[in-house]
Amino acid sequence: MNMMKMMKQAADMQKNMAKVQDALAAQDLEAQSGGGAVTVTISGDGNVKAVRIDPQVLESGDAEMLEDLVLAAVQSAQATAKETAAAEMKKVTAGMGLPPGMGF
Repeated sequence: MNMMKMMKQAADMQKNMAKVQDALAAQDLEAQSGGGAVTVTISGDGNVKAVRIDPQVLESGDAEMLEDLVLAAVQSAQATAKETAAAEMKKVTAGMGLPPGMGF
């Protein structure tokens, strides 16, 4: 009986994880750098969807600074997406009694 219950829980968790992954893919998150000079939009599953650069940054002509701002915004957006995904997956695995590290 216990094994059947575990199998059902695993199947339910798999279905819920698929739903969460779909929801994450549809969710847009934003991160900025340089006080809003560069804004990156990323989906909750980590795909970069857009990069916006304030035209004033372009006027400076400082390519290295712009590269740094874009990199910082992308890294921040990726971190936000990763944290959001981990929090959502943790909700799915809560109460499953999984060993440490297996609960995402």
